[in-house]
Amino acid sequence: MYSEAYSAIIRGIEGCIIHVEADVSDGLPCFLLTGCLSSEVKEAKERVRIALKNCGFKIPVAKITINLSPANIRKDGTCYDLAIAAAILSASGVIKRQMLEKAVLIGELGLDGKLKAVSGVLPMVYTAYENNICCCLVPKDNEEEARFVNGVNIIGVDNLKEAVDILNSEEEYKKDIDYIHPTRKDSTIPDFADVSGQDMARRAAEVAAAGMHNLLIIGPPGTGKTMIAKRIAGIMPKMQFDECMEISKVYSVSGLLTKDMPVITERPYRAPHHTITQSALAGGGRYPKPGELSLASSGVLFLDELPEFSRQTLEVLRQPLEDGYVNVTRVDGNYTYPAKCMLVAAMNPCKCGFYPNRKKCTCTPLQVKNYLNRISQPFLDRIDICVETVQLMFDEVYPHDSKKKKQETSEEIRNRVLEAQKIQKERYKNEKFKFNSNLSPAGIKKYCNMSKEARDFLENISERMVFSARVCHKILKVGRTIADIELKPFIEKEHIAEAVSYRSINSKYWKEGNE
Repeated sequence: MYSEAYSAIIRGIEGCIIHVEADVSDGLPCFLLTGCLSSEVKEAKERVRIALKNCGFKIPVAKITINLSPANIRKDGTCYDLAIAAAILSASGVIKRQMLEKAVLIGELGLDGKLKAVSGVLPMVYTAYENNICCCLVPKDNEEEARFVNGVNIIGVDNLKEAVDILNSEEEYKKDIDYIHPTRKDSTIPDFADVSGQDMARRAAEVAAAGMHNLLIIGPPGTGKTMIAKRIAGIMPKMQFDECMEISKVYSVSGLLTKDMPVITERPYRAPHHTITQSALAGGGRYPKPGELSLASSGVLFLDELPEFSRQTLEVLRQPLEDGYVNVTRVDGNYTYPAKCMLVAAMNPCKCGFYPNRKKCTCTPLQVKNYLNRISQPFLDRIDICVETVQLMFDEVYPHDSKKKKQETSEEIRNRVLEAQKIQKERYKNEKFKFNSNLSPAGIKKYCNMSKEARDFLENISERMVFSARVCHKILKVGRTIADIELKPFIEKEHIAEAVSYRSINSKYWKEGNE
């Protein structure tokens, strides 16, 4: 007899429905699995055979052939076990065949028949929704994660016997479930109110978050570079549903969702170590998985001690930072992962960290130059804002009660960022992008309208500092964001002046104004 069940596979962060076909026929007793299978899928026949026996189901003494279709797509993982077992039982008459046409079955079987959690359940369930499949049976441990998709009846299952009972029960199968989406918990992101001094760096972080500009912070050790970077995700607007869905898919595929955190509702902050490999940072590998760049999508990717990263590793970020996605090509197909993150990098100005303070710096001019040149110019071109942190005096860090200055909280800064982003989304509603950082040269001419005073100022300073057209474009994009924060329709002189100040660090360390 022939029967068919449905499961799903992950391609990138999107799912694809898999048809699990079972045929039980006369012939020499054997159990065959076909359909471009990885080793863990081939091992499913032993897991399924023993799970069926231990749950009290008789395995037909016949030729059992299982085909996972489409056969030209490589099947990885252990999520097909439940569908394979159900297809065999349906072909043997234990489960009604018509019942399997209404459900996607996901889960790994233990030898005792218990259903174990698997990675990537969220995109699989979303694929079932897109294909108008009304029900998904998933492991109990994946139930909360799967419930994030509305419009699909999610049934958490503990073991194979329970799954069979549910599939044979019309009433249970059609049962409506009240969906309770996970609520946002109190933020775990530290507050900007904890940062003492460093007013220019705080302002640069606000401007960067408002326009989604990449940010580089340079300064001596212990001046608060990492402290500021950790707080930037907290001044970005709360994530919308589509953003939560996209980043939750990435974490689901990576196996990073848990019972306590079934979906991602807070903007991610990722800070990989400088020894990270290219594929771990950008994504890929023999069997492609999302990298840190995709895990930080919709949030912040922080690269501390930037010059210590391998130059080749940093170079792989250049294209994804421009495109907003990572495209990994393998023999069996293409995999696309989101990369719409804000890059924040921090570095010391030299190996010892104290250049240009010659009283403390022990590096020679050549050592300073070699250290800074570890970062290529094309990579620096992806950074719109550079800011410097300075060594604080003791009374600035620990002021007397009479001199204490109340620092702005993350919520106060986030309100300004939110208003600026609303202006940008309205301005670019007919474009394919949403933020000032995405402006092309044609977009700059169209949307970056300056007052006459601002235009004359930029012209004079660009001639004096020998700014290239590329640098002027960066200044205009940042100036547009500053004007949006100030709720001004035109870019004024003071906006250009502030934007230019965010390029002065490049001129100081990399001689950008002389290119």
